[in-house]
Amino acid sequence: METINDKFVSPTLGEITVGRMIEEISSFVALDSHGFYRLVIGTDSQAKIVSGKKECDFVTAIVIHRKGRGARYFWRKEKASPPTLRDKIYMETTRSLDTARELVPSLRKAVSPAKYDLEIHIDVGSLGPTREMIKEVVGMVTGSGYVAKTKPESWAASSVADKHT
Repeated sequence: METINDKFVSPTLGEITVGRMIEEISSFVALDSHGFYRLVIGTDSQAKIVSGKKECDFVTAIVIHRKGRGARYFWRKEKASPPTLRDKIYMETTRSLDTARELVPSLRKAVSPAKYDLEIHIDVGSLGPTREMIKEVVGMVTGSGYVAKTKPESWAASSVADKHT
């Protein structure tokens, strides 16, 4: 997979480093020290044809959600050859897990883990063609020690990341 950008994009700040994103998350949490938060990571992808060549954009979103009181999000994009549906779902899930592994150690230094729940949102659901994969990808996430959410609760993947594919 080719990384377009190792940095993240903030809708308000533009392109920022991972360190700056962690600072922004920490500052957002500090605005309401009594609030409780969800840190959510989700990836979505979209195949497209560019200059007559098929490619697939993978967008990973990181959302810090203050329950009942707003959120901030950040995203980054990668390109890859368009995979099969099964491979695409595995690649999305793996990308989210890799992002969690990359961010969690630094984030835990900046924000107490007692302040937030960490969720991985997976773009699979019981009604579509991905329904047969739910147990597999949920097992990948829970086996890595994270809480997994699927459609319709996987809004970070199916709405936030999808917005930027």
